Amino acid sequence: MKPIQVGLLGIGTVGGGTFAVLSRNQEEITRRAGRGIVIKMVADKDLARARSVVGAAAELTDDPYKVIRNPEIDIVIELIGGTKAAKELILAAIESGKHVVTANKALLATHGNEIFLAAQKKGVMVAFEAAVAGGVPIIKALREGLTANRIEWIAGIINGTSNFILSEMREKGSSFADVLAEAQRLGYAEADPTFDIEGVDAAHKLTIMAAIAYGIPMQFDKAYTEGISKLTREDIRYAEELGYRIKLLGITRRTRAGIELRVHPTLIPSRRLIANVEGVMNAILVKGDAVGATLYYGAGAGAEPTASAVVADLVDVTRMHTADPEHRVPHLAFQPDRMSDAPILAMEEVETSYYLRLRVLDRPGVLADITRILADMSISIDAMVQKEPSEGEEQVDIIMLTHLTQEKNVNAAITRIESLPVVSGKVTRIRLEQLGRN
Repeated sequence: MKPIQVGLLGIGTVGGGTFAVLSRNQEEITRRAGRGIVIKMVADKDLARARSVVGAAAELTDDPYKVIRNPEIDIVIELIGGTKAAKELILAAIESGKHVVTANKALLATHGNEIFLAAQKKGVMVAFEAAVAGGVPIIKALREGLTANRIEWIAGIINGTSNFILSEMREKGSSFADVLAEAQRLGYAEADPTFDIEGVDAAHKLTIMAAIAYGIPMQFDKAYTEGISKLTREDIRYAEELGYRIKLLGITRRTRAGIELRVHPTLIPSRRLIANVEGVMNAILVKGDAVGATLYYGAGAGAEPTASAVVADLVDVTRMHTADPEHRVPHLAFQPDRMSDAPILAMEEVETSYYLRLRVLDRPGVLADITRILADMSISIDAMVQKEPSEGEEQVDIIMLTHLTQEKNVNAAITRIESLPVVSGKVTRIRLEQLGRN
């Protein structure tokens, strides 16, 4: 049988990894797919770099539309990144009747609804396993492996840069700024690390997972996003003393009122497996009603881990290439005419637990004033620690862990607490999740 012909847009880190993995494992991949998969054309602005990677194995061009217009190309892999040009190229490939494989989480989170609708109308597939958690096959798990389950919640470490920073801050007691500089030196963080450290990258990935888990449209604009740039080593140390670790988590949960969609630093009990995921690794917990909690762990970035997911998508598309569109797995796991209109909850409506750290004057009655405010807002205290003042200091840290309460109650309580004359500066608030069976 004639091999599937592939056009590759972008031969950077992941593109080069894809070419290498496909070439190295060609025999194994052919046995799995039932026919060969060959990269016939490569489009890249840097033709010299492209030639150094592919040699004479593929036709090269600096015009991606030449790949899309080539009638012999069956599948287009988009690995150029960004949103504007990538969106135009993917829609053009779909209009040309070509299947698409992409690792572009930002594009799918913001324009996925339009792209999937276009693909559905044209009867082609858009595969995107590499868009979330690199080599960890979480998209396939959610779309197919857990299809019998009603997904209750997902909680994931889905940005390796932020996880590396938090791991280093905890292990070495270093400041955020120092560890960020180290991450940039090692190549884990970009020169402009905003998307990673402020949770935007994680929110892109969470938006995609939530859409598949619950059969809802992509709604990135409704995701609550808070990064790690304001975390201090003191809070990381206090959390550790209380039996918790702080991770940047993407969390989505189905509730009676709607769906939570949030990214923020989170205290997790240190005994949980996910709390012990260190460095640049990714891990995702998925709770299904039938299977319980399942954990997916692995490299979330890098040339060949991400290429592993890209090539897996190529194999899937090759297997289903001749199947009727109605017999394929839907892009977002649910049939397009059966999508849910469940609302995304505003952050103030979310219910969780909290870590609160206050800097107060060491005077009688201070604690009573604070606990009275919390009680007025129906916030119950689970644990509390008052640190001893350093010699010559009049201020002390008080750390409180709360039971479950709504975010809006905590917001109101913090406003009142910060207005007390005995409280110095802002109250530090970090959300807390048990991530147990419930």
